[in-house]
Amino acid sequence: MRLLVDILHPAHVHVFGALAKELGARGHDVRFTLRDKDVARELLDQQGIAYELLSRQKQGVGLAGEFVQRSARLWHVAAAFRPHFLAGVMGPSITAVGRVRRTLSRDRARIAVFYNTEIAKLTNTVVYPLADYVCTPDSYWAKVHGNHVTYPGYHELTYLHPHRFTPDPEVPKRHGIDVTKPYFLIRFVSYKSSHDLGIAGLTRAQKVALASTLAEFGRVYISSEPALPPELEQYRIRIPASDMHQVMAFARLLVGESATMASESAVLGVTAFYISPFGRGFTDDQERRYQLVYNFNGERFRADWLQDVRRLAADPALPARARDAQARMLREKTDVTLWMADFFEREYRAYFR
Repeated sequence: MRLLVDILHPAHVHVFGALAKELGARGHDVRFTLRDKDVARELLDQQGIAYELLSRQKQGVGLAGEFVQRSARLWHVAAAFRPHFLAGVMGPSITAVGRVRRTLSRDRARIAVFYNTEIAKLTNTVVYPLADYVCTPDSYWAKVHGNHVTYPGYHELTYLHPHRFTPDPEVPKRHGIDVTKPYFLIRFVSYKSSHDLGIAGLTRAQKVALASTLAEFGRVYISSEPALPPELEQYRIRIPASDMHQVMAFARLLVGESATMASESAVLGVTAFYISPFGRGFTDDQERRYQLVYNFNGERFRADWLQDVRRLAADPALPARARDAQARMLREKTDVTLWMADFFEREYRAYFR
């Protein structure tokens, strides 16, 4: 089986990197194309994954030109590799190229889109009907106009499941972080993704108040896409992107604007606060079923969430409760990498054998 994976975002490297190793061990051929965004290229290089660079991230009016460039180059890669499947998260280029190739060259490659973001309405409206499979967590609540396939899990259970990730206290220690003492992670995002148009996050005053509150209970480390206010630079964490999950695994609490990092924390057994105007089905599921994520979205986004942060930061029983909840979650959810590998093999046998 030949699978071509298109990477648009650093988080997608984690999702499909684990799958590539699993399918490679089963004797299949997986190749990658890349949109150079943030640390995606660094992560692929660190994992030893070969790729073909299609484009570099553009903003605003440059997005249309980048899409055309990406799609043209992806066409040539697909023509040479002749994959049985085109796969990606979001998937605008793979669906466009896959459908046009199917019409013009009678290419039989099937298109699999994996997604977990309900609020990306424009992308979902355009992409989903063009895909052969739209694969989402079973907690996904938005309407899918297409062949909807669900699984009991989260994207983050592809690469942070205990089958392929083991917390190592030596990694934080190399960066001067003492895992025997409480520390907290804060994540601020830039709100520049396509599904973030018109969304504003935490104010400068809220960011300063959050860091000050957590500093009362332990060390504070901030990971931030946008520039930090000068008074918060002292908290900035400077580590390789590949080490972030190890640092996260020993934190007392994560607070921030990233749904992905909130879910990663939950999967690692670390309680998270997800603070954003709009929520996600998977973080809702992690709060409702396991109390591993506290969602402050919608009306709650404008509420006094800082008092809840303070309450949990001061709770000495928080880590033990989170570990118990994580154990229950792992019993109830699937190893999503194995689910994906079995899914592609099953569809390969159905359509190409």
